[in-house]
Amino acid sequence: MKILPQEHALLIEQAIRVAQAAGDLPPFDIPPVRVKPADNAELGDYASPIAMQLAGLARRSPLQVAESIVQHMPAAPFVGSVEIAKPGFINFRLNPDWLKHQTEAILAEGDALFTMDIGRGKRAQVEFVSANPTGPLHIGRTRGAVLGDSIARLLEAVGYEVEREYYFNNAGRQMEMLGRTLRARYLQALGHSEPLPEEGYAGEYLKDIAEALVAEVGDTWQHEDWPVFKEHAEQVIFGWIRNSLLRLGVRHDVFFNENSLYETGAVWKTLEALRRSGYAYDAPVWEGADEEERRKAQAAGAGDAVWFRSSELGDEKDRVMVKASGEPTYTLPDIAYHANKFDRGFDLMVNVLGADHGTQYKTVQRGLQALGYDPSRLHVIIHQMVRIYRGGELIKGSTRAGDVIPLDDVMDEVGTDSVRYFLLARSANTDVDFDLDLAVAQNNENPVYYIQNAHVRCAGIFRMAAQRDIDDAGADLSLLGEPEMAFLRQVLRMGEVLTYAVEELAPHQVAFFAGETARLFHPMYDSVRVFHSEVPEDVARARLRFYRAARLVFRRLLALMGMSAPEVM
Repeated sequence: MKILPQEHALLIEQAIRVAQAAGDLPPFDIPPVRVKPADNAELGDYASPIAMQLAGLARRSPLQVAESIVQHMPAAPFVGSVEIAKPGFINFRLNPDWLKHQTEAILAEGDALFTMDIGRGKRAQVEFVSANPTGPLHIGRTRGAVLGDSIARLLEAVGYEVEREYYFNNAGRQMEMLGRTLRARYLQALGHSEPLPEEGYAGEYLKDIAEALVAEVGDTWQHEDWPVFKEHAEQVIFGWIRNSLLRLGVRHDVFFNENSLYETGAVWKTLEALRRSGYAYDAPVWEGADEEERRKAQAAGAGDAVWFRSSELGDEKDRVMVKASGEPTYTLPDIAYHANKFDRGFDLMVNVLGADHGTQYKTVQRGLQALGYDPSRLHVIIHQMVRIYRGGELIKGSTRAGDVIPLDDVMDEVGTDSVRYFLLARSANTDVDFDLDLAVAQNNENPVYYIQNAHVRCAGIFRMAAQRDIDDAGADLSLLGEPEMAFLRQVLRMGEVLTYAVEELAPHQVAFFAGETARLFHPMYDSVRVFHSEVPEDVARARLRFYRAARLVFRRLLALMGMSAPEVM
């Protein structure tokens, strides 16, 4: 399928070159030509302000420049007419016959509709979710899962070979507390009076794991220490996380354990590389510390930490990489991990992170720069919070406190398609208010129902066609009317939307476009009937062919969002 703004821009560029060669325009370098859908449909389908951009270079009025361009415009099958509007816009109208026959072009592409070659021959990696296995996935963490998976689907749709990665740590203080909490719950399940650790996890899920463990091993673990319980909890919880993600339609190709960076020595090699480049130094406080900070460090008897000289790369202050105790902070292994990514040869890397990672990812990018990597190859999507409502009331929770709403419970209540759509439909940099009541509503107020019902309606037409033994092959598409053409105009914008969504890593654009397309479809469906006594047979066959293409369009959009395309509802 053609990306029409690009095709129209190519025509304009050709026309300018021909006009220059003919002497109707003076020589100048042609700037990028912008073409977009016309703001006013009465003036055309697409418009370009290029004549106004060139007026200074051509030393003529915008209208004169536009006339010279239009005079030399090459013919194209998709162009019906080219018109000039003050103060110098060049407006294009699509050829109605060409537009009607895009029905066949849509059907020819099938489920690969608007597949492009932007990323052909390139490798992309998307890292997302990356939750440590301390508890079941909840709806807040799920937003990153839906965003990451949707970005991966879009990158695949434009030709990238995509690898999905999950980065986790099964060591450290959090995991120790998990092990100690499960040990306490296990002993409680055996009837012992065992208090929970002060910083432990109060979630009911650890009671469930403990009870299952007692059923499996009896009292044989009562003298084991926390590491054994930590390992068992990790295996169980990771199983939950993977199963929840698969149920949501999310898969990962690689599960990367932070510990492997220590096992291979990558963490310490990264530190030495930063020392060699002059970006690491030892001191009790950072070099830019004021006198008050220095006095406090001296009074506390602070030893030398290892600092990353990130302030030389635009940071407000230097960051600790290794504490005086010798324990690395998050900064050092995170830089080592991303250096590992770069060394694996990806052309594009995308991280999908929660709002609490805003400062950390910038430090990592500076670390990569200090190591000589090009940080522009790493794109970071920071997503904001998810608030859950039921009956107009906000539901609160946290993993540690144990009152979190697990993803599985939400999927049980509203279904996987609603979870995906509601977490995708807003820009990542805005909060999401997830209304559980709306997500289960079987009416047009629910955008999930509204979009999927468009596919259902198309599928229903073909069940009726099968019953009546009506075939649409070879239908005369010239019999399609203006409502169908308006829908086809909308569909032809899909290429623009996908291109923009990939360039900006903004999958919510697909959700918005799907909603717009459904809003155009349903009124048309009510008026453009196939099976009606007043509809001639040849018109009915043309409309049936059209609805076959419409069904494919909705199936493609739903697939890009990771959602199902139901036949009935």
